[in-house]
Amino acid sequence: MLSKRASIAISAPILLAACATTGTERATEKFAQATLLDAAGKRIGEATLIANGAAIQLGAEVAGLSPGDHGIHLHTTGKCDAPGFTTAGGHLNPSAHKHGTMNAAGPHMGDLPNITVKPDGTGTILTALTGQSEDLRAAIFDADGSAIVVHADPDDYKTDPAGNSGGRIACGVLSVITP
Repeated sequence: MLSKRASIAISAPILLAACATTGTERATEKFAQATLLDAAGKRIGEATLIANGAAIQLGAEVAGLSPGDHGIHLHTTGKCDAPGFTTAGGHLNPSAHKHGTMNAAGPHMGDLPNITVKPDGTGTILTALTGQSEDLRAAIFDADGSAIVVHADPDDYKTDPAGNSGGRIACGVLSVITP
C-alpha cells in the first residue's frame, strides 16, 4: 500500500495534466477597439475588446478626466456625434433586463463597473462583459454597431435606465481590428 506522500506525488502530475489547457484555449486576442473622444473631439482614451477563452473582456484607459468614479457603458449604436453623444442610443440591452448589478431585474449587457480616475486624471478598467461570447459579438457588431460612452458621474448600479451617471462626456465607436 502506498503512503499518503507517495500517493500525492504520483497523483499531482495527473491532476495537473487533467486541468491543463492548450495555448489556444487560454489565448487572449484583442479583436476590437474604440478611440474615446470628448465633446471637443480630443482623444481622451481607448477601449478594447479582448477574447479570453469563452469570455469577452473590455479594457479601457482614459486621461484628462476629473478624478473620481465615472459610469461607462456599452451603447446600442455605433455613432458618437458631439457634443451630447445621444446618437449612441441607450444602453446595449438585447435581453430587456433592467439597469444595474444591484438591481434584482438586472444587469444588462451594457452594464459595466465604474471607471475610477485618479487625481492625475488617468484611469483604467478591465472587466468581463455580461453574456455569452457569441451573443455579445452579435449584439455589439449588429448592422448599426455599438459605442462605448463615459459619463460625468458614477453609476449607482441600480437606477434604470442609466444608473444616475450624468451626462455623456466621451464616446468611441467599436470597430473590429483587421489583421
